[in-house]
Amino acid sequence: MSQLASPAQLRGALLRAVLVAVPLIILLGTISGRVAGSAESNPWFQALVKPDIYPPGYVFGIAWTILYAMMGIAVAMIWSARGATMRWPALLLFVVQLAANLAWSPLFFRAQRIEDAFWLLVGIGVAALLTTIAFFTVRRLAALLMLPYLAWLGFAGVLNWRIHELNLDGGPAIAVASVELALPSQE
Repeated sequence: MSQLASPAQLRGALLRAVLVAVPLIILLGTISGRVAGSAESNPWFQALVKPDIYPPGYVFGIAWTILYAMMGIAVAMIWSARGATMRWPALLLFVVQLAANLAWSPLFFRAQRIEDAFWLLVGIGVAALLTTIAFFTVRRLAALLMLPYLAWLGFAGVLNWRIHELNLDGGPAIAVASVELALPSQE
């Protein structure tokens, strides 16, 4: 016997998905940034020449929190759209673009690979656009929630490229502090 879910059950499923997806995506973004040392206090980053359009540091934390929350709501809408033909491809695209997104901070801040980070950002933009198109086929509102993220990726791409142009030598030679363990001599 096949039963359809009531509107209240559908809303409940969506709410549960949002309550999992939003904090999880924000947490993953936070971990990526912390592991990479992407704070304004990063000595290498502080020493880079930045373009005039570079916003104050606090803007990034606010923007990414809002964008990750919107992405979480969008993916929750897709996750809870059981039976939709493009649901699984859309979810797969989302995971791919999110994984690439989370790899950007370590590549830029930890590895200090400015140009490579730019090209990764281009890939993220393409994957995010394909995700948005797939979301549109499942839930139009989910796709609309992805649009600010796409816009921010464009802005981030411009910032990343300008930082690359202004620091063609790769930026300052500031090594990441490392700890060497002294081994007892084997005499």
